Amino acid sequence: MAVDSHRHFWHYTDEEFGWIDDDRLRRDFLPSDCGPGAAQGPSDPCVAVEARQCVEETKWLLSLAEGHSFIRGVVGWLPIAAEDFPSVLDEVLALPNAGRLCGLRHVVQDEPDDAFILRADFVRGVRRLLSRGLAYDILVFERHLPNVIKFVDMLPADSRLVLDHLGKPRDFASWRRLLREVARRDNVMCKVSGLVTEVGDAGREALVPYIDAALESFGPDRLMFGSDWPVVTAHMPYGDWRKVVDDFAAQLSQYEHDAIMGDNAAGFYRLRG
Repeated sequence: MAVDSHRHFWHYTDEEFGWIDDDRLRRDFLPSDCGPGAAQGPSDPCVAVEARQCVEETKWLLSLAEGHSFIRGVVGWLPIAAEDFPSVLDEVLALPNAGRLCGLRHVVQDEPDDAFILRADFVRGVRRLLSRGLAYDILVFERHLPNVIKFVDMLPADSRLVLDHLGKPRDFASWRRLLREVARRDNVMCKVSGLVTEVGDAGREALVPYIDAALESFGPDRLMFGSDWPVVTAHMPYGDWRKVVDDFAAQLSQYEHDAIMGDNAAGFYRLRG
């Protein structure tokens, strides 16, 4: 069975989800919409990823994971660059359900400063979360990738890092060149996710060259399937996107297929069964 390394849940409000610009996504998406027995939504085990930058979001996702066994882990948000980050992190890690917290991320792509990811306070916070056994999800646009390379080089060589949504490509040639450079840092994984949002409704044939470039750069041992559900549904159903990645991986060996579709995510995030 696949492991979806990137799934969102939310109680929709205009105030908290101003980044959502598609009416099809302006509603609640909850565990009851997916999981075993769901009529239409994804049924694969998953990692729940934050969609609001607040501590309450992380605690809420942990409560969802506690109540739904198919949510195998949580990538939350905490104020990584803040002075009080160490104490906030300690507080969250002391929660009874903190065992499901497998990583953190920050919406770097929305920061006004394109060099935010290189700020000393932010790097210091990332170093701290890594030292506490958490992974870090890198959420950026293609234009940020040169700074991502510098960021990775500022961290310990054994840091557990993953690039969300293939680095959100814009220009294929420049993105592929930058992706190759990121992939030279062998402690960075890459999520095969979010691609339809960036490429749009050009059809499956338009998606494959991007996945092929990611495979060429990272190899099968550092790619992981992710859906970005429910965002993906603005362009295609979960099952259709899953099939795009599954069919691509099926051309490889059984081991490599299983790695991309679930084993890599389970190992990287240290997911519980």
